[in-house]
Amino acid sequence: MCGICGFVGFEDKALLKKMMDSIKHRGPDDSGVFIDKGISLGHRRLSIIDLKTGKQPMKNEDGTIQIVFNGEIYNFQELRTDLEKKGHKFYTNSDTEVIIHAYEEYGKNCLKRFNGMFAFAIWDSKKKSLFLARDRLGIKPLYYTFFNGSLIFASEIKAILQHPDVKKDVDFQAMNHYFSLGYVPAPRTMFDGIKKLSQSHCLEYDVKEKKPIITKYWNLVNFESENKSIDYYTKNLSDILESSVKKRLMSDVPLGAFLSGGLDSSAVVAIMSKLSEKPVKTISAGFEEGGHYDESNFSRMVAERFNTDHHEVVLKTNDIKMLPKIVWHFDEPVLDGSSVPEFMISEKAKKHVTVALVGEGGDELFMGYRQYKIMKLSRYFLLPKYMKKTIIPKISKSISGIIPRRKPKRYLEFLADFSSRSGNFLEIYKSLLETFNKEDKDNLFLEKIKKGMKDNIVVEDYFKDEKKANANISSFELKVPLPDILLMNVDKMSMANSIEARVPFLDHKLVEFSAKIPFNMKLKGFTEKYILKRAMQNELPKEIIKRKKHPFAVPIISWLENDLKEISDHLLSKRNIEKQGYFNSSYVDKINKSKNYNQLWPLVFFQMWHKTYIENDAVKGPLAFDSVFKDISQL
Repeated sequence: MCGICGFVGFEDKALLKKMMDSIKHRGPDDSGVFIDKGISLGHRRLSIIDLKTGKQPMKNEDGTIQIVFNGEIYNFQELRTDLEKKGHKFYTNSDTEVIIHAYEEYGKNCLKRFNGMFAFAIWDSKKKSLFLARDRLGIKPLYYTFFNGSLIFASEIKAILQHPDVKKDVDFQAMNHYFSLGYVPAPRTMFDGIKKLSQSHCLEYDVKEKKPIITKYWNLVNFESENKSIDYYTKNLSDILESSVKKRLMSDVPLGAFLSGGLDSSAVVAIMSKLSEKPVKTISAGFEEGGHYDESNFSRMVAERFNTDHHEVVLKTNDIKMLPKIVWHFDEPVLDGSSVPEFMISEKAKKHVTVALVGEGGDELFMGYRQYKIMKLSRYFLLPKYMKKTIIPKISKSISGIIPRRKPKRYLEFLADFSSRSGNFLEIYKSLLETFNKEDKDNLFLEKIKKGMKDNIVVEDYFKDEKKANANISSFELKVPLPDILLMNVDKMSMANSIEARVPFLDHKLVEFSAKIPFNMKLKGFTEKYILKRAMQNELPKEIIKRKKHPFAVPIISWLENDLKEISDHLLSKRNIEKQGYFNSSYVDKINKSKNYNQLWPLVFFQMWHKTYIENDAVKGPLAFDSVFKDISQL
């Protein structure tokens, strides 16, 4: 696992060093550069396999190809065997060199042969072209920008911002996405002109033509079940998941798992324990205030079941003071409160492991989210008006476990809204996702900002066929929020502490198999992830199998009412809001006074990001909690 960066079209050794220094946390073990006329590649290394000879940048036999690579190719050994039969000679034992020779042999089609997580850049001196690629599911990040006919790329935006002439302007359509969804979907970022390479895409940049060619090399589009029995799907799911975990145990450094006590991470730990001779090292998070937020009793239950070497980190309310550091590591606003425990788990884990397996992806593959249940419910509420007063109140009273985040007194209003939408599943789904709906945004943004926004917030692109609601949601969840918020959180928070996180549920073979499983085997009645529970029922404690889906919750309200209260009031003050020139200050004040925490949190997080990256020189590093807002406190 590493950090990569570079540029093509000009030379600047000092700039390359600054870029590499800014992402040192991604690779503290070693560094390397390749510089030639018009091309510069930089690499920061976190040593995982082939500790002695895996140094990068790495070249082919005659030096005409150079690569910087971030990630792991899990099938590199079998690929190497095939390439050796074709006459390729290897001088290291690393997966990096396999990428080089596969590129020589197959060109960009080499991407279809890799099983792994990756972001890499290949300089081909014969073609005078730079080849960038990102893995199928978007586990590893890769950013780029074009500047005066040149291309600059890096694992993190902060490295690109080291160039003094790269502008730090806000993308208004990205703001539209963020305040609707809580993140910015690829290929945009919150910085105008800086892009994310989308999952399963590659980019070829010809230095002479100065034109990028962006290609999608893999696409999961068909959610078409096969006519097979539930026993067939259960058996094959067990086998493929075990194979995926086994591949991800490859490491020359200490390895463990992040354990939440939920079904997905517990399944990963169960399989790891089955395959490992020594106790698995597990790390989990709990909350000092306990209650709804704390799941440590479930993680302990799993740890005891499999006799793991278990470690816990307890989050306290004032731990939110690390938020400016988290904002800096994210590069752009990403509305995921779980980033705080994710950061702390990674910080704790670094004392014990360098590689950690995580459970992300299970909800997307097996319909684990509440929106699947709610969309299923919505089909039953297309009722005549006279029935709404009698049936809906009875139903709303019984579904508190299905919609835990909504207060009971709002159930009737919520379900009545479903029935009034007359089967418009796009509108229903958007209502579940949007923190600020269209009316809210009309009130929030100033007119000059709204002119730079489009109505489409990406979700619309996935609901062109109203008859395929489950397929639409599954496709959207896998292609948008998974890479752009969940996997970004995992990558940025783990790499902030020099930890490599591996994601067994997102082996592309498992993803492709899951697409063939009938939806009614994933969500059976209102039992989410039924097929996965069935596959793991003999492995996990029954309490884990039977427990309801528990979203990983964090005490945001407590943060905003206590440790963040003073800073929040300053950030959302009329003077500060009007100085920035994005928002209607009276509407922001209304949100603040009404204590609408669902809308306060994204506003506060955006303001912290803006203070860090737009108003301050954050390219030098994260700012301290007390110092970030000094200028505001003096207003």
